[in-house]
Amino acid sequence: MLKVTLQQIRPTVLDVELNCEKGEVLALVGPSGAGKSTVLRCIAGLQSPQQGVISCKGHTWFDSDAKVKQTPQQRRVGMVFQNYALFPHLTVLDNIKLALDVDKSLHDEQSEQLLEQVNLSGLEQRYPHQLSGGQQQRVAIARALARQPEVLLLDEPFSAVDKVTRRKLYMELNTLRRQLDMPVILVTHDLDEAAMLADSLCVIHQGATLQQGSPEDVLFRPDNVAIARQVDARNVFSGQLIEHGNTLKLKWYEHLIDVAMTFGFSAGQHVHWTLSPSKVLLHQRVRKSRGEHENPLEGRICEMVSLRGITTLILNVGHTDSVSLQMDLPEHVAMRNDLKIGETISVSLLANAIHLMSE
Repeated sequence: MLKVTLQQIRPTVLDVELNCEKGEVLALVGPSGAGKSTVLRCIAGLQSPQQGVISCKGHTWFDSDAKVKQTPQQRRVGMVFQNYALFPHLTVLDNIKLALDVDKSLHDEQSEQLLEQVNLSGLEQRYPHQLSGGQQQRVAIARALARQPEVLLLDEPFSAVDKVTRRKLYMELNTLRRQLDMPVILVTHDLDEAAMLADSLCVIHQGATLQQGSPEDVLFRPDNVAIARQVDARNVFSGQLIEHGNTLKLKWYEHLIDVAMTFGFSAGQHVHWTLSPSKVLLHQRVRKSRGEHENPLEGRICEMVSLRGITTLILNVGHTDSVSLQMDLPEHVAMRNDLKIGETISVSLLANAIHLMSE
């Protein structure tokens, strides 16, 4: 396991705490300038925080109180930089050999094994300028793995390639990570990328870690509104909890909404709440839904766009001063129900998907 606790005031403010298990991919997400790459540089030993502890597999790499500060060479870290940092005057094979610390007589054999591992066999004698962006990234990963690292750090590794290549690399990284028995930390500002590749997300903003957890928890059950904004939650509203019979319900304008999870909240409390657009269910015209009585609402379609088989609707919800609610549904469902801008439709909000946050 990799454990990191960092604090500093200058030049970049840091208040970071995170951990990554062996065999796990942890994605650091947040806006540009949030401090994500700085965290990687501290782990790799390329930068030292003012205070903190960094340990991996029970070995301390940095401890400000104990005066422990291992050099980058002493830490077994493999790092892939955003621009890959390959030596342009060296071949693919020689770029990898530079990172090997085994007997030189075994360098060619070891390098070829690494190239095979990243699907680059046969390109040993090419130079970086003769490779595509995706191939350069694979060489950079092979070179990082050549050090037999205890942790692999990936700093925006997909930002320099086109979307088609990026999707192929996603699949390759998923295959590769199953072979790696080490923590992997991925820095990205792309939430979809993070959710697809990572076992755990850590949200960083202005140098501070706000929340770490599974993609499902962080994206759909953020701890507070600030985190919900950072992860681009699309339905974030406010309301008040009221006692209704023996249960708490959410009063949202003129609507009383059932919420499955109200533990830790009390009657009269003002709250924020969020709901994934995929958990807003259409009352279909062609086939009646069994959930039509679960938090039913009506809304007028004011925007509608389809992308990669998913149609996103923006509804002006009735009895709410025209508050907008987003919902996602399969494109074929929108076509089958002949949905059009300007129409009024009815939907249900799934009670067990509504997440409450204190103000």
